[in-house]
Amino acid sequence: MKHFVSGLALAAALAAPAWAQDGETKVIGVSIPAATHGWAGGMNYFAQATVDRLEETYPQLDFVLATASDPAKQVNDIEDMVATRNIDALVVLPFESEPLTGPVQNVKASGAWITVVDRGLSQEGIEDLYVAGDNPGFGRVSGEFMASALPEGGKIVVLRGIPTTIDNERVEGFQAAIEGKNIEVLGMEHGDWNRDKSFTVMQDFLSKHPQIDAVWASDDDMAVGALGAIEAAGRDDIKFVLGGAGMKEMIKRTMDGDAMIPANVTYPPSMIATAIEITAVGLVSQAPVSGDFIIGSVLVTPENAETYYYPDSPF
Repeated sequence: MKHFVSGLALAAALAAPAWAQDGETKVIGVSIPAATHGWAGGMNYFAQATVDRLEETYPQLDFVLATASDPAKQVNDIEDMVATRNIDALVVLPFESEPLTGPVQNVKASGAWITVVDRGLSQEGIEDLYVAGDNPGFGRVSGEFMASALPEGGKIVVLRGIPTTIDNERVEGFQAAIEGKNIEVLGMEHGDWNRDKSFTVMQDFLSKHPQIDAVWASDDDMAVGALGAIEAAGRDDIKFVLGGAGMKEMIKRTMDGDAMIPANVTYPPSMIATAIEITAVGLVSQAPVSGDFIIGSVLVTPENAETYYYPDSPF
């Protein structure tokens, strides 16, 4: 059972890590996916900025940051961190859940602190700290909007992300929210949070289904790909595409009243900064940092979009 906490409420844990006060230099490994899509690009930006800042703030900490373009590379990166740097803590955003579970469990067995971000592992209880958006809530908020935007029901298609626990949670939350709303899901396919892959998947949907009322892309990069396929096909039956994660271009379209992008759902890539910072605090102080830190998802509409529009953001 995950405990939803925020801000200083994370102090619900009982004790700080035992190695937080021994005065020796500690090494934090940060392993994240490469910038394969917009959200990941923003996450990479915040990870590097946070490491740079914390290295100046805490001279007793060293950081090793590695990015991976596939699960195998990420596994190798983590094994290298243990073998060559003897890391005291690992902050990991798994490229995929299943392939990273065993390797991260091995790091845990070595005695290191484990912080898992966003895409959970396929086995519960390995991590000491979990930082993520509210993925069931992300799906629920998306489904509630879909139901409200199609009050008479309709036919939709769904683009899923990379196969991970968080993708499953999003889809389950979405399906629960549209249950009994006369919304027919014509198909669900993995777009892998990638524009090009989603363009191809949407092309396939369009060729199979002569009538589609709306698209739940579940991510802004996938929404961009889906929109490109719709435009290329000249289809005018699709009323809107609902993405998510708050890409600034998509928030601007919602803010400007673009009928094809009537809403968005927040899921900030800056959560990696939260995870690194909390882990660092645990190593240098007596602050308790165990538990789950869950960042809620908010529906963005033309009425509140300005609040979530950051034109200078990398994402």
